[in-house]
Amino acid sequence: MATATTVVNSAEAANRLGIRVQTLRKWRYLGTGPRYIRYGGMRGRVVYRPEDLEAFLEGRIFNNTTEETVHHEQTA
Repeated sequence: MATATTVVNSAEAANRLGIRVQTLRKWRYLGTGPRYIRYGGMRGRVVYRPEDLEAFLEGRIFNNTTEETVHHEQTA
């Protein structure tokens, strides 16, 4: 049986990431942001699991600009 997962709304997720809600919305549209959950169809409520926000941030840690460039070339 699945256990309940704590989720945060878009405003809380944007605050945790240090960005604006509009940026998070754009990232959802482009498919470049953190994983999210949508309840109630295309106009439904969007929430984020804290572990998905952490994974998103972890995937963007680089030691230098060369490492970052290689990462972006591989994901493009």
